[in-house]
Amino acid sequence: MSEIYTVQRQTAGGAVLPVQRFDSIAISLHWLTLALIVAQFSAGWLHVYLLAQSPDALQWPESQLVIAIHRSLGSLIWLVTLGRIVWRLGFASLPPFPEHMPKFQRRMATANEYALYALLLLQPLTGLAQFLFRGRPFSLFFLTVPVAFPADPLAVLWFHQIHRFGAFAMLALIAAHALAAVFHHYVLKDNMLKRMQPVWRIGS
Repeated sequence: MSEIYTVQRQTAGGAVLPVQRFDSIAISLHWLTLALIVAQFSAGWLHVYLLAQSPDALQWPESQLVIAIHRSLGSLIWLVTLGRIVWRLGFASLPPFPEHMPKFQRRMATANEYALYALLLLQPLTGLAQFLFRGRPFSLFFLTVPVAFPADPLAVLWFHQIHRFGAFAMLALIAAHALAAVFHHYVLKDNMLKRMQPVWRIGS
């Protein structure tokens, strides 16, 4: 387990407050995950937009490229999330919650975090399952995944609905996570946001 990193932050009033931070690898993986999620949702929404333009849009090269990017980004998110969990369990520095933070808020923050980890692992799997049960080969990164199961439209629909619900659930969890961080930073002013601030922002 890594030691907890502590930096000094000077407030507007001149007081110097210690800020206990996550380690640089945990911070980098956190922001990498966010960037991948933004790209992933952008590709997903673009694909939905293209499909709304024409009944034949699914066969357009642009549509096929966008959904291939969406699939590949999902798989990359799965790998990064797995790496984050391994790092967190074995090596990361985990600063404690502020002492003034009520227990119920700590439980809510922990539950939000675990739910996000679970969705980041499940969403790519439900997305890939849709294509596996279409009974056709598909591209993933620079590879072609061969047919693994016979076509099963009911399974495709089932996994599609789960995937769609998971996307909305993930957006809700991310929004709650972001709003809590903003509340701590601008209302409580307890340096919670500084714990995960990018390394290059230290001292700013």
